Parts: sequence; structure tokens; C-alpha cells
Amino acid sequence: MTCFRRVLHYENRKWPICYLSSVICHRAEGAQQELDSTLVAQVQPSLMSRVVAIIPARWGSTRFPGKPLHGIAGKPLIQHVWSRCLEAKVFDQVIIATDDMRIVEAAFQFGAEVALTAAEHESGTDRIAEVAKKMKASLIFNVQGDEPLIDPQLLRRLVKKIQRDPKMDLITAATPVSPQEAESEHIVKVVVDREGSALYFSRSKIPFARSENGPGWLRHLGLYGYRRRALLEFVRLTPSPLEVTEQLEQLRALENGMKIRVVISKSGSIGVDTPEDASAIERQILSDGGTSAAPAGR
Repeated sequence: MTCFRRVLHYENRKWPICYLSSVICHRAEGAQQELDSTLVAQVQPSLMSRVVAIIPARWGSTRFPGKPLHGIAGKPLIQHVWSRCLEAKVFDQVIIATDDMRIVEAAFQFGAEVALTAAEHESGTDRIAEVAKKMKASLIFNVQGDEPLIDPQLLRRLVKKIQRDPKMDLITAATPVSPQEAESEHIVKVVVDREGSALYFSRSKIPFARSENGPGWLRHLGLYGYRRRALLEFVRLTPSPLEVTEQLEQLRALENGMKIRVVISKSGSIGVDTPEDASAIERQILSDGGTSAAPAGR
């Protein structure tokens, strides 16, 4: 893809920006006119077959402000996520989408491509959709920016599976958990049909086990792959009743008849919600080089 290397003046500083055709949006005052005149490269039709990973990142967090740049084993948290996406070797592009210039600056320092988005997005899905609208790609993956141990092999499995089935619009992943862990409302559970498509997601312990011979419990992993048209259709839908009740936006897709294929993984990644989580992950990275994903059940 054609790339224009430029310097943008913002808040009395010079910011090196790699303007990717129809990808990078900038909301700095006066920058839009420059951006419109700069993005003139012709995009080839073949680019529609591209697979892109977008990592949404925001500075504000009630429990953990500045989480994307929190240092873990000598690197910002989000750099670990970005590196794992590169390690998967299935993405034509890996982009960090953020509304904060502190994250932009840090991402440039370690060599990432960045899309500067609007600040008012309600969710990471809305943020990546803003970027996807300006891209030429067939598959968009939403990779959570707070899971530094995301498994590159799982990313490869998801990409390959959705590529093989042109009728598949959405894909995600889940991993088995123990009955005790399934009790937690902070662990989202999913039940699937015989073909592996999601029937329902809940913070409650589903399915209810009347006997010991049930299928067990699956923890949903916050990782999604979309066909571009499905992503743009999803964000146009209004929040659904079940979504509002459970506070799970994937229920919006199910309530509107969209199918979500679920890949079962033996291992799951550990999300960072608090500084204590970050410390635990740092200990794991330093002890094993960060080469393994979290054991099933986390």
C-alpha cells in the first residue's frame, strides 16, 4: 500500500505520521484539509482480500487509567498485544486505533501503524468500525488491547477458518472453565449449537447443570473477526434489549439474526483489568519468556 511519510504539527510538537491510503484519520485542528489533499493514492481492487487486525486502545479507564501504556516486562502493555498479532503472520496490517496522542506517540516509538479516531466511541467495536469504513479489506479482526498474552496460534486458526467459509460473517473464540470459575459474573460464558455457532452469551452460569453429565462451561474470549460488511452492519444496529440487560454487545448480533461462529481453544489469554493483573502477567512473562498463553480457565 502506498505510504506518505510526513510530519504533522500538533500541540507544538512534530509527529511523524504514516498516512496510509484511506486508513488514518486525524482530528487535530486544521489537519483534515491536509489529510484530504494527501490521501490521493489509488487503491487496487485486490486490496479487498486483505486481512487487517485493529487493536482499539483508550486512555480512560475507571479502574486503570493509562492502561495501554502501563509497563509490563519493559514494554507498554499494548506493544505486547501488537507484537503477538505480528507473530501470527496472518495479517496484512496491524493497526492501533486510539483517540489519545500519548498512545499515538508511544506506538510510533515501537513502530506501529496508528489510526487516530474520534473520542466519543462507546466501545472498541465502534472505534475499529470508524477505521474499517476508510479501508479496503475483506476481514477485520478486533484484538483486545488489554490481553498481552493473546495466542498467535489462535489468531491464525480464526483467520484461516473464516477465510475458508465465505458464508461466515463473524467469528470468535472460547475456552473451557471450571464450575467454580463459571460462577463469576466477570467471566462471560457462551453456549454453542452442534455446528459451533453461538446460541447465547451470559454473565450467568450457563448452561444450568442439573446433572454431572453436561457439556461443561465455556468462557468467551474477547476476540472477534468480521467480514467488513458485517462489522459495518453491526455498528449501525441500535443496542438490543438483551445487550442492555447483560451489558454484552455481542448479544446485539444474535438478537438481529447474525450468526457468530465460536472456535474452542484449549488455552485462553489473561486480560488486564487492574494493576495487580499486570503484575501477575509480568511475572509470567519473565518466568517463561511470554511464549505461552494462559492455561484454560482464566
